[in-house]
Amino acid sequence: MSILADHSFTAAWNCLKRPVWLYDPQTGRKPYANPAALALFGAAGLEALAARDFYARSPAIKARIRRLVDQTADGRTVRERWTFFPHGHPVTAEATVSAVRDDAGQVLLLFEAAPEDVPAEDRRAAEALRHASTVISLFDGEGRRLFSNPAAFRAYGDLEDDFAGRFADPAEGLAMLAAAARAPVAGLRAVVTRHGSRWHHMDARSVPDPVTGRPCVLLNEQDVTPRVEAELARSAAEQKATMADARQRFLTDMSHELRTPLNAVIGFSRLLSDAGLAEESTDHARRIHAAGQDLLEVVNRMIEDPMGEATAPDAAPAASEVMAASEPEPAYGPEPSEMPLRTLYVDDNESNRTLVRTMLATMGIVCETADDGHAGVRAAAAGDWDVILMDIQMPVMDGVEATRRIRALDGAVAATPIIALTANTLDAQIPTYVEAGMDDCVAKPVNMVELITKTSHWGRSGWREAVMGDSVLASA
Repeated sequence: MSILADHSFTAAWNCLKRPVWLYDPQTGRKPYANPAALALFGAAGLEALAARDFYARSPAIKARIRRLVDQTADGRTVRERWTFFPHGHPVTAEATVSAVRDDAGQVLLLFEAAPEDVPAEDRRAAEALRHASTVISLFDGEGRRLFSNPAAFRAYGDLEDDFAGRFADPAEGLAMLAAAARAPVAGLRAVVTRHGSRWHHMDARSVPDPVTGRPCVLLNEQDVTPRVEAELARSAAEQKATMADARQRFLTDMSHELRTPLNAVIGFSRLLSDAGLAEESTDHARRIHAAGQDLLEVVNRMIEDPMGEATAPDAAPAASEVMAASEPEPAYGPEPSEMPLRTLYVDDNESNRTLVRTMLATMGIVCETADDGHAGVRAAAAGDWDVILMDIQMPVMDGVEATRRIRALDGAVAATPIIALTANTLDAQIPTYVEAGMDDCVAKPVNMVELITKTSHWGRSGWREAVMGDSVLASA
């Protein structure tokens, strides 16, 4: 039999001078109230009261009702102060709350209220505390919960009874409880709520219990999870970028340090192979050249795939695809009626300078050299060059900066074709060369056919005529 069907209960309640009523937490209705409660709520009768909607819409009140349902589910009785607004004016009462069931077996909350005269300041303080979004709790010296506001119940539910139990690391909670007994302590802590792991900024301090006067710990918590996660994400992104930069620098240095000596080994062995030496010496040179090529393949795999990752399908195109509008036609030397091409080669490595100068000389191409970017800019400004070959990684001034300065010079020299001649040919590096004003790229170790073909193509591309035509149009 439900409590509503047992008329002995309702008859007894009707005789009481203090307000007694039933509240349905599912519907927000009051299916029963004794005469004192009807007077409290200003209702003409039970039907008028039952027609009213008392559903809790405030998050704080919702949390408070849920807590009462949970706390009274096992037959316990809860005593606490409530403020009601029956006529638009506050009435504060000490309420005793327990759980009963209706005819359908649904849980109802039984309120027995004793109105009391509470100072206005206390009522306002209590209501502010209940509706605050900050999690506020009071614990005794052993860490047992004495009080928590609705925000604390929303955060922790039944998990909140123990101070240290809120922490992801309970030992950290015990340390904070002990420290707060001596002096205020605050900081960021990882906690475990009914919604999962969160980050809370906590402030704990010792205060006297307003009931017993014993030392207690007042704990204020603010959920700062979104801010912390954003900071962690930003830090992770910065760390990832730093690691990527370090990896790029490492690959650049490895490329330069390994491919530069290989450039000399492969290049000079190729020249010796074609130099008309004795058959045995030619065979030795070819073996050296083949071994150098094998070693180059190993180095390329080490540098281009250092982490064992497959090349992405949308990886950046090769240097020649990025920097040349079209693949140059093979051209191995000047026509009999043409003047030899004049080339400036800027590189800090003497073996590289000698090798390239020798390769170009086999096809009648004149090659002068400079040993760093700064000297290269001076030589470019002073000479009349058909093509400039530019190393990238050099002391004093690198090839990218030297190219920018050449492009900023006055006159036709600023339009001289510039070909990057470098071991630094990673996909991420090529756009930098394009931005600086380079026209093409030849990778080290140098392929002799590619070097001569591209040098001849750009040297005889008609760039001088184009510059003169632009000058005529500008002066017209």
